[in-house]
Amino acid sequence: MKFSRIIANSGEWLSGDGPNRHIVVSSRVRLARNLSKKPFPGWAKKAERLEVVKLVKDAVEHLPEMAESYSENLETLSSLEKQVLVERHLISREHAAKGVGSAVVMNAPQSLSVMINEEDHLRMQAICCGLQLDKVYEMINRVDSELEEVLDFAFDSRLGYLTACPSNVGTGMRASAMLHLPGLVMSDQINKIINSVNKIGLAVRGLHGEGTEAMGNLFQVSNQTTLGEAEDEIIGRLNRVIEQIIEHEQNARALLAQRKPITLHDQVGRAYGLLSQAYSMSSKEALNLLSIIKLGIDLCVFPDAHRFPIDELFIETQPAHLQKGAQTQKMSSEERDALRATIIRAKLLQVPQPDIDRLKIPTPATNEKK
Repeated sequence: MKFSRIIANSGEWLSGDGPNRHIVVSSRVRLARNLSKKPFPGWAKKAERLEVVKLVKDAVEHLPEMAESYSENLETLSSLEKQVLVERHLISREHAAKGVGSAVVMNAPQSLSVMINEEDHLRMQAICCGLQLDKVYEMINRVDSELEEVLDFAFDSRLGYLTACPSNVGTGMRASAMLHLPGLVMSDQINKIINSVNKIGLAVRGLHGEGTEAMGNLFQVSNQTTLGEAEDEIIGRLNRVIEQIIEHEQNARALLAQRKPITLHDQVGRAYGLLSQAYSMSSKEALNLLSIIKLGIDLCVFPDAHRFPIDELFIETQPAHLQKGAQTQKMSSEERDALRATIIRAKLLQVPQPDIDRLKIPTPATNEKK
């Protein structure tokens, strides 16, 4: 599979459908694994990294799930191409900084990807749309089991899987969900939710993980503990917390629609007006305004048929995607802002003006099953 095919097709996690899709953008489970008796990538010499990447890459490419996969050593990719993969959530920012002795392998639907010689010898992930943590864990657990038949993973009977970072020792698992929470942000409840989630041992991060801003009202919620807790326990606990956050978001949207309809109408109208008329727009502004349009679709102010085109803009308007799509010499930030606005205006031509009379007040969630 060529890199151009990655650009041409949206991943299943973006274009598909799943439970609670209107709030949970994606579910992801990542496993960290290392080869026994091999130094961690950060301590390994170049020859050792090259030995590991050859061994692991060959094993991953031969997985049934990786038929027609995209497989590449990172030194053959440009900085721009690596950044495109970061924006697609297929590799980490840390992996994008790697070169010789590192690689990436992913399947055609972009639902499975394996980073080789990032912080650990293998960082493998499964990702899909909606709240489907059990499904993605099953996907990546199957890959893990298949690889363990041909690779000797570093494992301790007392500690579990051994990893470069002590915080990952044990299951080596990070499970997370990307949530779209404009209702909680607009009603000033988001900080209360984040503090509550942090107190029970889960982490809330921004669009691209640790240390990044929550642009576009998008937040990642993930486990922090990997030692002393089984995988199904981690998944179960995270599922319960995310279901509660979904309820809070549904209630926040219902209250906004009932008690502050003018504010809600104004936010949607302003977002539509700016996106359809602006000739220069930063990445942050675009994501924040597109978030309001996405909320408008959820509330039936815009036809549901425009959901996927709007979701696509969350990826298409990221800096690396703009530069790669332009196929020109490196653009300045001003040129990117102008191109971003042009792309958004063109797509908004297909979206009718917001019809406030169609506003659907969400049914408040209940806690009966809790």
